[in-house]
Amino acid sequence: MLKDDVLKIIYSEEDYISGEAISRQLGVSRAAVNNAVKALRDEGYEITSSTNKGYLLNGMPDLLTKGSVCLILPDKVSSLVHVFDSVDSTNNVLKDMARNGAPSGTVVISDHQSGGKGRRGRSFSSPKGVGIYLSYLFKPESGFDKISNLTSWTAIAVSDAIFNAYGIDSQVKWVNDLLMNRKKICGILTEVTVEGESGMIDNCIIGIGINVNESSFPEELSQIATSISIENGGKTFERWKLAAELIRALGDIEYRWPDDDYYINRYRMSNITVGSKITAFPQLAENSKGRTGTAIAINDDFTLKVRFDDGSVEDLRSGEVSVRGLYGYT
Repeated sequence: MLKDDVLKIIYSEEDYISGEAISRQLGVSRAAVNNAVKALRDEGYEITSSTNKGYLLNGMPDLLTKGSVCLILPDKVSSLVHVFDSVDSTNNVLKDMARNGAPSGTVVISDHQSGGKGRRGRSFSSPKGVGIYLSYLFKPESGFDKISNLTSWTAIAVSDAIFNAYGIDSQVKWVNDLLMNRKKICGILTEVTVEGESGMIDNCIIGIGINVNESSFPEELSQIATSISIENGGKTFERWKLAAELIRALGDIEYRWPDDDYYINRYRMSNITVGSKITAFPQLAENSKGRTGTAIAINDDFTLKVRFDDGSVEDLRSGEVSVRGLYGYT
């Protein structure tokens, strides 16, 4: 859209830029530029105009639009970004795109999800105007031997994006819960489809939901969940900037996949599970009492080494792990 192109040009300038200069760059009329600026102002962008100087961007609203998300992304990446006001699930939308031939690196972002999905069929709350709900299409040229590491790599990508956008650190609970002040700020759901004949991976849909500007949570979630805003004095953060940094960080995963020591080293540094008393629940054992023990290491393949209370030592590859002091587990 023209207004997105106009916004990117104005944003890139530290000083005023004339309407004539913008019209030359875009090959459109001055009137078209003026109309685009008016549309941006109507959306809440603070754009000053001055005779003989042009336009200057002074402030931006907290909006997730393609124009805002792509401000700091190269055009090649921007062409793969799709932003919606509301969808049932960004993973579902991206699955449809993948079936229709969308390339690796395609991104779907929505300001709201009516049917957000978490792990094991759970719902993921996705209120409008406060979070980031993003899905990324990854087509790895690899089989299943490495793909179990992808959610752990993604947790580090999200942590890096938060730091790059806001200068704020976060921690990881095994396998891929992202935490601030020992409460969850992010959910990650990776869905994989396989090519029937070769058995090779066809598509990976990486779904990410981040609590950014929520000011409160329902009582049943308040001991478990938090937001970046809550953990930083109620400050409002620019979601577009985090969305852009997240796209960059996920692009780095594509570039570095499947072997790069950076992710395991960062994962070990950020992980709060090792050294803690834990209860491990087998995959799909919703009503199991679980087994208690102590997490003693993160292995090179991101499995969790646990010394159980019966003296046995095992490497956990999947399932749920409760960490003492988190999420109501005492």
